[in-house]
Amino acid sequence: MAETKDAEAQVVAPPAEGGEAAGEGQPEVAFELTASRQFNAWLTEQTASLAFSTYRVGKVFLIGMRPDGRLSVFERSFERAMGLCVAGKSLYLSTLYQLWRFEDAMEPGQLAGGGYDRLYVPQVAYVTGDLDIHDVAIDADGRVVFVNTLFSCLATTSDSHSFVPLWWPPFITKLAAEDRCHLNGLAMADGRPKYVTAVSRSDVNEGWRDRRRDGGIVIDVDSGEIVCTGLSMPHSPRVHDGRLWLLDSGTGFFGTVDVEKGTFERVAFCPGYLCGLAFVGDFAIVGLSKCRENRTFSGLELDDNLAARDAEPRCGLSVIDLRSGDVVHSLRLEGVVDELYDVSVIPDVRRPMAIGVKSDEVRRVLTIGEAET
Repeated sequence: MAETKDAEAQVVAPPAEGGEAAGEGQPEVAFELTASRQFNAWLTEQTASLAFSTYRVGKVFLIGMRPDGRLSVFERSFERAMGLCVAGKSLYLSTLYQLWRFEDAMEPGQLAGGGYDRLYVPQVAYVTGDLDIHDVAIDADGRVVFVNTLFSCLATTSDSHSFVPLWWPPFITKLAAEDRCHLNGLAMADGRPKYVTAVSRSDVNEGWRDRRRDGGIVIDVDSGEIVCTGLSMPHSPRVHDGRLWLLDSGTGFFGTVDVEKGTFERVAFCPGYLCGLAFVGDFAIVGLSKCRENRTFSGLELDDNLAARDAEPRCGLSVIDLRSGDVVHSLRLEGVVDELYDVSVIPDVRRPMAIGVKSDEVRRVLTIGEAET
């Protein structure tokens, strides 16, 4: 990992085992991060940190601020890191065949070496098998709810099985390991699953691949009704300030859904394939990815929208002011990282770090709980 030399640019060469390093003297730059001129000041003002996942490289990045005003960037390696969820002092992460729960090991007011005010330690890993888990959330009862994309359903963890199904779209006639509609996104409201996104309403093995351009839908979990259609590979639905927001990934637009009218209202265009959405105050943080050169990502309206704006797809984060719809800050990634899946806000934390499972460090982090009396 690395630290920025100024507010505008950061060069990062992540070590194989993760962690944080200066990047100086590295023989080869593996990863470059460039922050817009006011990004650091904006992040400081939010009194929050950010986390994002990248599945092809298999990394989780934690973005915070150092005491001297420079960015702190910390990373850990987890194969096919995808869904992220921050709930209190816990962090949940879906990976290739596991769902992890990390817990903060710090006492109030305590700082770890280098001034870190949050230390995520892996505590529990559910072995789910390769379910292609996408979005992850925690409900009002503290139960994990995740999008089981392979089986086209919402599910939770089990102490004895790969998963327990909770809900599936009415048009899915059988729970089968066939990724029929590419169910991917989950929006919570009042601590319960409220809306989900899918690339299509297909009910055959990988039928969604034939409906990528305009088959995307939003489903109301309570009623099972489809409340919006005509989307292009939608992702990351979120309820914020009483409104449903999502990413129309195949077009490059971030916007809102009017569930009464069944329409998607475009708010801002971002130059990339969009995936990952979080909110802090009056701002949305959107994840952008470069378009992979394969059939899944070809032939989408996004290509035309980029060409019309004389733009190239990029990887990184865009910060959108919800009051104006303007992209006001950005974090751009180059090099080995060319796609993101999820983005989360870590409130009231200045500089987070995490313990990984690929080095001896995890053996030496010991915490003691309250003794039972």
